[in-house]
Amino acid sequence: MPVRSSSLRAVAGCALTPLALCLSHAVWAQAAPAAGEKSLSTVTVNASADASAEGLSPSYAGGQVARGGRAGILGTRDNMETPFSITSYTNELIQDRQARSVGEVLQSDPTVRTARGFGNFQEAYFVRGFILNSDDTAYNGLYSLMPRQYIATELFERVEVLRGASAFLTGAAPNGSLGGAINLLPKRAPNEPLSRVTVGVGSGGQASVSTDIARRFGPDGATGIRLNAAYRGGDTAVDDEHSKLGLLALGMDWRSRDVRLSGDIGWQDNRLKRTRTNVAVGAALTSIPAAPDASANYAQPWSYSNEKDWFGTFRAEVDLNSNLTAWAAYGLRRSEEANSLANLTLANAATGAGTTSRFDNAREDRVDTGELGLRGKFRTGSVGHEVVASISAFQLKKDNAYALGRGSTLATNLYNPVAYAQPALTYLGNDLSDPAYNGATKLQSFAIGDTVSLMDERLLLTLGLRHQKMKVEDVSYRIVDNGVVTQPGGVRKEYDKSRTSPVAGLVFKITPQFSAYANYIEGLVKGDSAPATVLGNVPVTNSGEDLPPYVSKQKEIGLKFDGGRFGGGVALFSIDRPRAVTTVTGNTAVFSAAGKDRHQGVELTMYGEAMRGLRVLGGLTWLDAKQRSTGSSTTDGKRVIGVPKTQASIGAELDVPGVRGLAVDGRVVYTGSSYANAVNTLQAPSWTRLDVGARYLMEVQGKALTLRARVDNLFDKNYWASTGGYPGSGYLVVGAPRTFMLSASVDF
Repeated sequence: MPVRSSSLRAVAGCALTPLALCLSHAVWAQAAPAAGEKSLSTVTVNASADASAEGLSPSYAGGQVARGGRAGILGTRDNMETPFSITSYTNELIQDRQARSVGEVLQSDPTVRTARGFGNFQEAYFVRGFILNSDDTAYNGLYSLMPRQYIATELFERVEVLRGASAFLTGAAPNGSLGGAINLLPKRAPNEPLSRVTVGVGSGGQASVSTDIARRFGPDGATGIRLNAAYRGGDTAVDDEHSKLGLLALGMDWRSRDVRLSGDIGWQDNRLKRTRTNVAVGAALTSIPAAPDASANYAQPWSYSNEKDWFGTFRAEVDLNSNLTAWAAYGLRRSEEANSLANLTLANAATGAGTTSRFDNAREDRVDTGELGLRGKFRTGSVGHEVVASISAFQLKKDNAYALGRGSTLATNLYNPVAYAQPALTYLGNDLSDPAYNGATKLQSFAIGDTVSLMDERLLLTLGLRHQKMKVEDVSYRIVDNGVVTQPGGVRKEYDKSRTSPVAGLVFKITPQFSAYANYIEGLVKGDSAPATVLGNVPVTNSGEDLPPYVSKQKEIGLKFDGGRFGGGVALFSIDRPRAVTTVTGNTAVFSAAGKDRHQGVELTMYGEAMRGLRVLGGLTWLDAKQRSTGSSTTDGKRVIGVPKTQASIGAELDVPGVRGLAVDGRVVYTGSSYANAVNTLQAPSWTRLDVGARYLMEVQGKALTLRARVDNLFDKNYWASTGGYPGSGYLVVGAPRTFMLSASVDF
């Protein structure tokens, strides 16, 4: 049963549904053989069924990206018909680059840079200069279902990047992402049977094995099951670092003429030992020190980080008639985390001298989220309409505990680290062995939108509104300092605000090859709460007051090109983000949202086949992210922490002439200098990295065998990979050393 086109399936009338999106499938393809050559008996994973009438956007020429992607509530759209900038990276690219996480996939994206969460090993992503934490990624349109800190690539089929504000399209993110959205598409059984085993080995002796098995059953293959399992373990390219990961995921789907159902069950257990922590910038530092040797390890021998996650989803879609479709979705995640860390704080840039201390953390998450919706299409005379309406709900409940080794600050050095026995914990926030309820985030929204088509569908106008309710509860910790209870804990504080966010998007198809677009769209995050004092002891007159939600406002124009086998685009954007400002008058201060950051820039992207046998992917970003109206002359007009002016990722893959099945690739990743403090006196230098790889496809006893080899950071560059990630903090993260990977995949 063929999957229906993703072009235009909207919704008529008024109805309910949330920040939904439609769906995914699977693609596995190899470069086409030259004319006259016999094709190898490879397994091709075609677009398959899921709870979506739209189906998976087909791969673009070269197979590295798709022709379109999920535009949030608007569903899967072709790039040329979307008034937003979206790139969907395929499973073929993920496999060929041997990417192990979302961050490694996004090394190929010129508009995104990977950073790290504050005080842990969570992946975070700068998109248009705004941070997006990994627990703000969506899975098939639902937020925060994947593992919170690290998401292995075996768990998903594609990575979709929606650049820019997205409150109308996807709803407010649980942790407040403003610069974009990342959606991961689930794996589904393809139309052809799939039985694949992959084994690999990497630097330090890191070994891996995975299997991917899929079948369709019943009349017309109506029922599909896909099982993914993987294990990685061993030492890494960093001295004395050890990691171990296990995962298991089952995806199922069923389809009939008018009904589509799908679901997922997954588990991931990720364990790190002696992984390098973030490097904090001490108050006395006057410059950024040179990055240490990329393979050196300054982590304490007793440090570790463990994360275990379970997740599940269910989605249903029903065609009520030929023009009207209803859908519903639900997802959950249950997580446990435990860490014992020792972040390094630099005190001397010249010598690398600094201090470290013990910090432990335990956390448990309970996420439940869902959506209901209608989408349909109708006409009023010569004008076409695609209407969508949705309601959504999200809830995160978290239990937390932490502990510090106060009074045991340890002298160490970035370049010549000193190992210590694990210090005792003397300052406790709740009980590490039984974390207490620490708060909840509850989001509810209603959205409705209409895409109007005019001039024989050459002109597309999208208008819509989303009303978002944000309710956040914080519960104070029970504090025990050296055996004495200094704070009983359990004090509750609630943030309860709402906001209606509009969108206006326009696409004009100049020719079949060129589309111009423009949009106005907003982002939405929780406002800050006024502190009790500032500048040490100046009292804040509105202490405890909750500021209204911060609304970022994006204006964007762009031009997209599709030459059939080669495509690209240029986007010009400006985003204003409010920020809190403290105004001191005499002996008192007032806390308000009077300041802002302005991020404006230009993005150039390209993809496809530049010529037969040569595939390209990447582009360039120029970004001017400035602090404005901060209330201080020392920060007004200064660049935002962690955001470079220029960044680029340029990749090329070549089928080697005369050697059937052999391809080589290279990728240059460049990131400009960035600042680690708001006053711009601490500047981390720019860096450039070269990654290379090769793959060889052959047939062995009638089975397709693919050998892949890769070296990331070929010249073993020492560099600071990122500065910051948590708003207002400029900590440093050391870049990975030269890393070798070799794998073999067999399709039985």
